[in-house]
Amino acid sequence: MTQPVAIRETVTVDIAGLQILYRAAFPDEDLFPLVDELLGGSAPLISLAAVVEEQLVGHVIFTLCSVAPGNEAVALLGPLCVSPGLQKRGIGSNLVTAGFDRLRESDVTQVFVLGDPAYYSRFGFNPGCGVDTPCPIPVGWKEAWQSVRLDGSGAPTTGKLIVPRAWSKPSLWS
Repeated sequence: MTQPVAIRETVTVDIAGLQILYRAAFPDEDLFPLVDELLGGSAPLISLAAVVEEQLVGHVIFTLCSVAPGNEAVALLGPLCVSPGLQKRGIGSNLVTAGFDRLRESDVTQVFVLGDPAYYSRFGFNPGCGVDTPCPIPVGWKEAWQSVRLDGSGAPTTGKLIVPRAWSKPSLWS
C-alpha cells in the first residue's frame, strides 16, 4: 500500500462502507449490528475510520463507560477491524493510537478490551484488571479481558464495568 492512510471520525455516510468492511473482516462473526446500534445510539463514543483514497479500510469504536462504584472516566475498545487485504500494515495500530489520543483529551483514564492478548499487549494492555465484565465471559477468556491506564498512574480500579445497552447482550461476551 503506497497511498497514505488518513484517520478521521466516522460520519453517517460511512455506514454502508462499514457494513461491507465488517462482513469482510469478520466473515464468521456478525459484528455490524453492534456497530450500527452503537453509532445510531445516544451513548458517548469515539468512532474512527481509516481511509485510503476515500475508501474505508479500517474502523474502531471506543465506548465511554463507567466502573461502579465510582466516577472514573473509562472506555471500552471494540470492535476494531481492518480490511483483510491490508492487515499487518499498522492500520489497526494507527486507529488505536489515535483513539487513545482523543480519549486522553476527554480525560479518560483507563481503557478495557476483550481481545487477543498477543495483539493488544503492544498498546500496554494487561490482563487481570480488577474490573468485572458487564456479562460473564468463558473461563478460558480470562486473559483476554485486559486494560491499560492512559493517565500513567498505577492506581487500581475495581468494580464492574457499566456499559450502554448495546454492550449489555451476553452473546457479545461469550
